[in-house]
Order: sequence, then C-alpha cells, then structure tokens
Amino acid sequence: MLEQPHFGRQLRRLRLERGLSQAAVVGEGMSTGYLSRLESGERRPTGRVVTYLAQQLGVDVSALTEPRAGGCLSHALAAAASAPPGTDSAADLLRAVRDDGRDDPAGRWQALWLLGRISNRHGDYEQERGHLAELIELSDLIGAPDLRVRSNVRYARCLCALGDMRAAEPPAATALAVAHGAHLPTADTMAALTALISVETELGRLDSADRHVREMERDLLPGAAPSQAAEALWTASVVSDRQGDHATAQSRLEAALGLLQGRDGLALWTRLRTSASAAALQMSPPRVEAAGRWLGEAEIILELIGTPLELQELQALRAHLAFHTGRLDDARALCQGLLSLGDLRLPHGDRVRLAVLEGRLMIMGGRTEQGIAALRRLGEQATDARNLDLATHVWQSLATTLADARAPGAVR
Repeated sequence: MLEQPHFGRQLRRLRLERGLSQAAVVGEGMSTGYLSRLESGERRPTGRVVTYLAQQLGVDVSALTEPRAGGCLSHALAAAASAPPGTDSAADLLRAVRDDGRDDPAGRWQALWLLGRISNRHGDYEQERGHLAELIELSDLIGAPDLRVRSNVRYARCLCALGDMRAAEPPAATALAVAHGAHLPTADTMAALTALISVETELGRLDSADRHVREMERDLLPGAAPSQAAEALWTASVVSDRQGDHATAQSRLEAALGLLQGRDGLALWTRLRTSASAAALQMSPPRVEAAGRWLGEAEIILELIGTPLELQELQALRAHLAFHTGRLDDARALCQGLLSLGDLRLPHGDRVRLAVLEGRLMIMGGRTEQGIAALRRLGEQATDARNLDLATHVWQSLATTLADARAPGAVR
C-alpha cells in the first residue's frame, strides 16, 4: 500500500485540475465516502485502487504515486531561496502553496513570507495583503512570538501602503504587545515600535507617537543595529517635523544617513536616501537643498539597478523637487508622465501627494477652479479616511498654492 498524505494530495489535485467531482471520479467502482477518506489521508490506497483511479482520471499510475517535479512546497521553497538575482520564482512558489496540503505550517509560513515580499517589491499591495492575512493566521497557529511579530509588522506596513491607516493600527499594536510580552530581541521590538509610530503619525496621534519615540530612544536605540537605528531615526524625524520641531527633524535625518555606508547594504543605503529626500520635501519649510543632495546620491544607483516601483518613486521625487525649485514645466511633465501610466505602483500616500502636486500645478498654471476642486476632493477623502497627516498636507498645500498664485509676479 502507498503512503499518505502524499497520495491523497496528488489525487485531489489531479481531480480538481480536471474539474471533476468526487462522484464523477468514483464511477461504479467505489463510494464517494471512500474517495474522500483517500483524499484526506485517512485511508491508504491499495495497488488495485490506484490503478482504477488512474484510469478514471486518465493519467499514468506514476502521476498519483511519484512526487511531481517542482510541485512540492519544500522544493519550491528551496528553488526560490537559491534562485539567482533577477529570477522570478513567484509563479512556481504560488502554485506550490495552492497545491500544499497544509501539513507543514512552518514551510507554508516561509513560502507566504517570500510571496509577500515579492508582491511588495513589485508594488502589488493588494496581493501582498492576501498573503499576509494568511501569514498572521499561520503565525497564531504555530504560536511562535517572533513569527507573530514579524507577520503583524509586515501586515501593518502593507495596510499603510494601501492607505488604510485605521486597519493598520491593530496589527502594529499587536506586534508591539507580543514583542514586549515575550521579551523579544531589540530587532523585533524595534520593528514593531517603528511600525506603530508611523501609523500613529499618519493618524495625527502625535502625542502617542512622540511617547513611543522616546521609549525607542531610551530603551532600544543603544542596542540597535545601524540599519534599524537609521530607520528608527528617520521615522522619529517625521514625528518631530509634524510637531513643528524642524531643527530636531533635520538633525535626526542627518544622523540616520550618517549611520549607513554603501558597504552596509546598497539597497538599504539607497532606500534611506530616497526616504530622507521625501521627508525633507514634506517638511515645513521644505529642506530643498538637502533633498536634492540625497536624491542625487540615490538616483545614480536606482538608474542602474532600480525596480519598476523604485523608478516610479524616483520620478515622483524628481517631480516634487522640480516644483520646489521653481521648474514648473519639468514638474508638470514628470507628474503627467507618472499619472498616465497604466501600472502605477506607488503606495497610497505617494499617489495622493503626486495628485496634490498635479492640483497645485493646475492652480499655478491658471486652471484655478479645476485645481481647487481636485485638491478639495483629495482633502475630503483623506479626512473621511481619518488619515489626518495626509489631510493636513492636502489642505495646507491648497492654502499655500492659492496664496502663492495670487502674489504679484507669481510664476506660471
């Protein structure tokens, strides 16, 4: 007799691929109840049963008894983990996850983690959310605190990218509570705290965000790795800026960038500079010179090895920088080029800020009513979503642009 549960999984997969019901497969030779127990792994098949089912499915016996090349989850995981840079192994891995019998929760967790990361890199946040939602369920099933923290942090960040800040707060808070309760290492606790601070800032809860920043600086920063300390300082700089403490915001950004050298990881080094450029341009007033310097350092690398998402983020930053340096025609061209793309992959906040820039350019170009209407619509949407930080940006941009447009000698 053959071993289970492999046989049952193969049997069920082949039946479903052919669109057959259990009744259609059993025919007159056996009961559907027996077939169901075979598929679930409760019964082991005899050689005679295997031959009969292979005939009913129209396949060779080996299709039911031998491992499918590249089909098992462990093989797909090994292939994905060892794939050369630039190799797209997502399709095979996703197929293996769908065929998996769910008898290896840890292996399935790892596969979903990799799939989520691939989706994030491509800017497909909806697909990433689906992977991460199951990842959280598996983490709870496995019961490992570190896996629970990491899956909830990633889920919170994914929801932020989708613009759903209210939904992002519970997983971020859960991650921090689990990290504290299990006394996890600095890396996991810092990741959870950074995610929660970002969500609180976007929701306009600056007092709470500042309290968590102080906790992070007091308890975690001294023992953090340079990469995590840099990300934490960048996050803290945004809180300082929203509180009106622009000097501290600038100082934290400079400190964050000083922690990393290119040898520490080129991708992280580059991402931190684009993030710092975006933060500098969102400050009040914008730190245009610093943003231009950091963006110039990052774009040399991104033009060579940037992903499609990273190149879109680079173009968006160029558009904002052009606007703040008075190159309105360049800003319009860059903005319109991005917004006309059929596969715009930017996170929600970046999309809104780009749309705000388009509205400001309309006003500065004389299309005042159209620009005002566009900005009002964006402001109302952000307000309704309770994304107070984004809503504040929209309404302040509208007020500032109207004032600038009506000033004598305004550039159009």
